[in-house]
Amino acid sequence: MGKEQANVADTSDLSLSNGTAEKFWPHGWWKIFDIKIGIIPVPLFLMAAALITALCLTGDLPSQMTTMVVVLGFFGFICGEIGKRLPVLGKIGAAAICATFIPSALVYYHLLPASIIAPTKVFYKSTGILYLYISCIIVGSIFSMDRKTIMQGFLRIFIPMVCGEIVGALVGVTVGSLLGLGAFHSLFFIVLPIMAGGVGEGAIPLSIGFHDIMHIEQGVAFAQIIPMVMLGSLTAILTAGILNHIGKRKPHLTGEGRLMPGSGEELGSATITGGLKDAVDVTGLAAAALMALLLYMAGILGQRLVGLPAPVGMLFAAVLVKVTQTVSPQMASNANVVYRFFQTSVTYPILFMVGVAITPWESLMAAFTFSNLIVIISTVLSLVTTGFFVGKKMGMHPIDVAIVSCCQSGQGGTGDVAILSAGNRMSLMPFAQIATRIGGAINVTLALVVLAHFFNF
Repeated sequence: MGKEQANVADTSDLSLSNGTAEKFWPHGWWKIFDIKIGIIPVPLFLMAAALITALCLTGDLPSQMTTMVVVLGFFGFICGEIGKRLPVLGKIGAAAICATFIPSALVYYHLLPASIIAPTKVFYKSTGILYLYISCIIVGSIFSMDRKTIMQGFLRIFIPMVCGEIVGALVGVTVGSLLGLGAFHSLFFIVLPIMAGGVGEGAIPLSIGFHDIMHIEQGVAFAQIIPMVMLGSLTAILTAGILNHIGKRKPHLTGEGRLMPGSGEELGSATITGGLKDAVDVTGLAAAALMALLLYMAGILGQRLVGLPAPVGMLFAAVLVKVTQTVSPQMASNANVVYRFFQTSVTYPILFMVGVAITPWESLMAAFTFSNLIVIISTVLSLVTTGFFVGKKMGMHPIDVAIVSCCQSGQGGTGDVAILSAGNRMSLMPFAQIATRIGGAINVTLALVVLAHFFNF
C-alpha cells in the first residue's frame, strides 16, 4: 500500500513538473510573478499603479521614503523599458536617455500630475539620495578591483583625460569659428560648459565667474550655459552606448569595465578571496553600506578642511582603504553586493527623479540649433576619440578609456550615472568621478583665471 501511495505521489509530482495537471492557482499565478517590468513583477507593478493613482486622487502624495521609493521605481522602470525596446537606439543607451528626458518632457508639457512632481522635487532636495547612490557605487566598484588596477589605472587615466580635453577644445573652437560663432563664444559658452563637470560643480560657478568678470547677469549667463551642459551630456550618453555596442562586436578592444589588460575582479569567486561564504550575510551587507556612508562622511570632512569635493574625497579614502587592505575580503565582497544592488535596482529610479527635479526641458530644446549641435558633437567626439587612441597607445582597454572620457562631457554625478548605464560600465564610476569632478574643477578654475587676467571687459 505504501509503495502504491509513493508511486501516486511520484506521478503527481511529475504531472506538476511537466505542466499537464497544473492549475492556475497557485502555480500559474506564480508564473505571472516571473514576468517583470524592470525588476518589478507585473502583479506588483499593477498594484503600484493602482495605489499611486488612488493616493493622487484622494490628496497629496507623501514625499516620505516609503512612498517615493515606489513612485520612482514605478516610473523609472517604465521609462527605462521604453528606451530598451526602441529599435536601434535601444542598443546604444536609449534606456538611460528615456529615464532622464521623458520625465523632463512630461513635466514641461504638464503630462505628469503636480501631485507627483512636487513630492519628487522635495524628495530629491531633502534626502540627498543621489549621494547615497554614488557612495555605494564608488565604494563597491573600487573594492571589486584588484589593487594593481587601482594603483596603475588612477595614475594612467589622467593622460588620456588631458589629451582629450586639449584636442576637444581645439576642435570645438575651430568648428565654432568656421560656423561664425567666434572663437571666444565657442570656447567659453559652448566648449567649456561641456567639460565643466555638470551643473552644481560647473555651470553655476561659471555663471558666477562670468558675472564677476564680464559683468553680465548671472541668470543670463546660466541660461546660456546650462543648455550646452545638458546637450553635451546627451551626446556623451549616446556615444557611450555606441561604444558599448562596438565592444560587443569587437571584444578585443574592451575589458568590460576594466581599464588594464590582465586585471580582473578580486571578488569573482570564493577561491580568489580565500573561501568566502556562499550565503548572503545580511548583517555584512548592512555593515558594507554603513562603511560606504562613513567614507562619504570622511569626504564631507575633507571638503570642509581642504575644499576637495566630498565625492572625490570619499573616492580617495576608499582607494586608500582598498590599497592598504584595511577591510577583510568578506567585507569587500559585501560591498560589491551592495554595489550590484544599486546598479541594477536604483539607477532608473534615480534618473527619473533627476529628470523631474533638475532637468529643464526648455533649456535642452534651446540648445538645438544647427551651429550649437555641430560644435557640441564635434567637441565630444574628438575628446572621446582622443581618449580611445591615447588609451590604446598606453596599453589600456580603449573602449573603457573612451567611456570614461565620455564622462568628461557629463552632467556631473547624474551624467556619470546615465553615461555609465548607457555604456554598461558602472564599475568605472571611480574613474568617471575623477574625470567629472577633478577635471571639471580644473577646467573652470583655469578658464576663470584666463578670463580675469587676459581679457578686459
